[in-house]
This record gives sequence, structure tokens and C-alpha cells, in this order.
Amino acid sequence: MKLPFVVASLAAALATGSSLAAVSFADRVLPPRTAPQPAIRPFVKVDAPRIALRHVRIIDGTGRPPLEDRTILLEGGRITAIDLGSASLPADVTVVDLAGRTILPGLIGMHDHMYYIARPDLDADGHADVPTPLVPQMTFSAPRLYLAAGVTTMRTTGSVEPYTDLNVKAQIDAGLLAGPHMDVTGPYLEGKNSPFIQMHQLRDAEDARDTVAFWAGEGVTSFKAYMNITRDELKAAIDEAHRHGLKLTGHLCSVSYPEAAALGIDNLEHGFWVNTQNDPGKQPDLCPKTVGAPTLAGMDADSPAARALIKTLVDAHVAITSTLPVFEPSSPDYRALPDGALATLTPQALADYQKLRRLTETAPPERKAARAKLWSNELKLERAFATAGGLLIAGPDPTGAGNVIPGWGDQRAIELLVEAGFTPVEAIRIGTLNGATYLGLADRIGSIAPGKNADLIVVRGDPSRTIADIEQVEIVFKDGIGYDSAALRASVKSRYGQY
Repeated sequence: MKLPFVVASLAAALATGSSLAAVSFADRVLPPRTAPQPAIRPFVKVDAPRIALRHVRIIDGTGRPPLEDRTILLEGGRITAIDLGSASLPADVTVVDLAGRTILPGLIGMHDHMYYIARPDLDADGHADVPTPLVPQMTFSAPRLYLAAGVTTMRTTGSVEPYTDLNVKAQIDAGLLAGPHMDVTGPYLEGKNSPFIQMHQLRDAEDARDTVAFWAGEGVTSFKAYMNITRDELKAAIDEAHRHGLKLTGHLCSVSYPEAAALGIDNLEHGFWVNTQNDPGKQPDLCPKTVGAPTLAGMDADSPAARALIKTLVDAHVAITSTLPVFEPSSPDYRALPDGALATLTPQALADYQKLRRLTETAPPERKAARAKLWSNELKLERAFATAGGLLIAGPDPTGAGNVIPGWGDQRAIELLVEAGFTPVEAIRIGTLNGATYLGLADRIGSIAPGKNADLIVVRGDPSRTIADIEQVEIVFKDGIGYDSAALRASVKSRYGQY
């Protein structure tokens, strides 16, 4: 397949008739950098052959304590050296004085989307017209919002318009659109009885296998199974993805976590929130209406059931994606969106967010208590999983409740990990280096070291002391080019929820 605007090694492979499989996963997700084209030049704040980021604090993404007063040298899209802040510099270097700022690795969003979930005619009681929900693509606003917040690499973690996502990626890679590097997943691998009218419903295991094979050939680089898939369909999809050298994750329900681990799944989404193994009346290959709540409510982190489950997942090398922002309405300390995030919403999206937030705030006390129990158990289980040696990665799941917005949600995911008991530098590692490790890209992204890609975030303040400072983004370097966060956000004001 020839996508428009493909570049570098991928373009060369296609031009010579080579298979996509001949291009490495790393080069497909992280192609060689290209110069920003005219459409995105207004968002470029720093661009020079050699750049020195001077007098900066470094949180390097490894979990180690920060380094104070350092200089980072960038050239050709790479980090070439890290030195003391007072180090002498060559005369031909463009110097950016960043005293009082902190540099972090670019965030790696491991549960990001390029769409918004809309509920037609949503009323104050949470009811909407059918068919609902619908999934409009946020092709214009989402990539800019991700990059503005410091997300320099993202996994779409379920595509509703995979051709759109592939073409957006190609144009970003060619310097025609502003946005992160992208690991594009194929269409949702969903079984029968899906609530989403825009999703294909798999007929059987052969259909699952054929779907994976087709979209691997079209250029996607990962897959996601969804709530109503059967075990046979899931096994066929996993095996076919692995045959193509690709990974498969799942937001499951019909298949429990132990079942999925036994089938060879690589990753499970939403922490422990959607594991249905102990839901009353759970039937094989069917998603119960309880969708995992009884299992989570009854699974204290120090219980034998939790220890057994965590051991099963760790032994099977199954990563867990923490998506705490999408579940934050269950928290007793549910935070309202900051003004900057609210400004990105369309009037209709803002009204929907306000309606759903009022429903959360006015819920009966017993419902609030039940949700708080789920929230507490989830935080403790994620901490226990990481302590046991499990690979915990992070993403926000920006969907249509309105409380999770691309980019803003990725930052909030790291803040909520601190609430779960991780230190700030540990939480930052989960949102950066751990994601790179899962993707197999830790030699190129995810931490700050000479030789790595110059994918960096410049923030005011010190997130190692005050994790909320991670929201104070000024410049985002992707491939050594510094983008103006404020300009990117201003360009999509009142657009998220529209396109």
C-alpha cells in the first residue's frame, strides 16, 4: 500500500516494492526527522542546527533523582552531550537559557485516541438518543493537543478510522502536520453485541486472523482486542499479530485477565478495572453487565486472589496500562478540569462534560462509597503490580465523558500515579521509559541520555517536588525541534469535540 506523504525508510521500502515487514518497527514508529513544512512553522519556537539548553534541571526518566544546573546539547535531532550548566560552548550553538525550568523526556502515551465519544442529545440524566455512543474523529485537534502537552510518542490503542490515523501519521512524519510519533493500532477487534455501531463485529476466529493480517499489511503497528471478543477470536488475533512481529493489547470483559495471559496477550488496558474473573454469573466468552466491578471491589491488593493474579501476569510478561484519568470520577477527590483544558472543548462538549460531572457530584452516597472502594483498590493494585516486577505503563483514555482531554489527560495520568503512592520520579518513569520499554524503543526514546532522540519537555518549576508542575509546559522538543505549547493549544481553542 502507498500512503500519501510517506517518508524516509518507509517510503524507500514502498518505492522498491519491499514489504512493510522489511522496515523495522522502530523505523516505522520513529522515522528519520524531517524539516517542519510551512503549515506548522508558526508553532516552531526553537530550530537550529546545534542547540544548547542551558542551566536546566533534568529529570531523566529512569527514576533517579534530578540533576541540577545542566546543559543539554542537541544536534541532528539527537542528544549529543549533557554537561554542567557552566560548561563552555562552541560559538556556533544556539543557546536557550532555561534557568528555573525542568526538562523531562517526552511523554509516551500508551492509551491515547484520535477521536471523541459523542452522545447525541445527552440530557441532564445522562440519557442520549440512539445510536449512541458515536465516535467522531478528532483529526485536527487531537495531534496538536498531544504534542502541546509533551506527548512525543503515542499509541492510538484502538482506531475507529485506521486509514485516517495512518494518513495522519504519514503527514506528521513528513513535517506537514504537528503531532507526536505514532504507533497506530488497527481497528478494534470486537466481538458480537458491541455497543459501538461503527465497529466491525468479528464473525469467528478466522475473521479475527484475517482482520489482523489485512491491517498489518496496510501498515498498522499494533492491535487492540475489545470487550466482546471470544477466547478463540482473541487467540487467533494474538497469534497472527505475533506472526507479523506486532503486539496486541486488550480492553477485555468477555475474556478474564488470567485467560488472556494464558492466551499470550502482551498488554491489558485500564489497570485492573475491567477484569471479570470473579464477577457473579460470569459465563465463558460473554461480557457480564457488571463489567468487572465486583471483581475489583473484592480484590484487596494484599489478598491471596490479588497476589495470585499479579504473579500470573508478571510470570507471563503481561504489561498493564494504568488509565486512571478516565476513572477519576470515582475518586473522592475528583478534580475539575483546569481552565486551559476547558478552553479546548466545543460548547456542546463543554455542556456534556458539565452534565456528566453534575451526575457524578449528585450521586447517592452509597454509589459514591462503592466507587471510592473501586478507586482505592485500583490504586493499590497498580502499586502492588509494579512492586512485584510488573511493567506498568500509562495513558489517559481520552473519551467522551469530557473529563479526559488529549495531552492534558496524559499529564493527569502521571499526577494520579503519585496519588497511588509512586514518587514523582517513579511516576514520570512509568509515563516515559516504561512505555518505551514496552514498545521496544528504549534505546531511542523514554529517557534523557546522549545518543537518544531529542524528544524533551521543558516545564516551569520542578515536577520532582510538585508533580502538578508537569502541566506547566513551555516548549516541547520532538526530534530536536522545539514547539511552542501555548501556540499549539491556542490553535485548537473550542475545537475538541468538533474535529
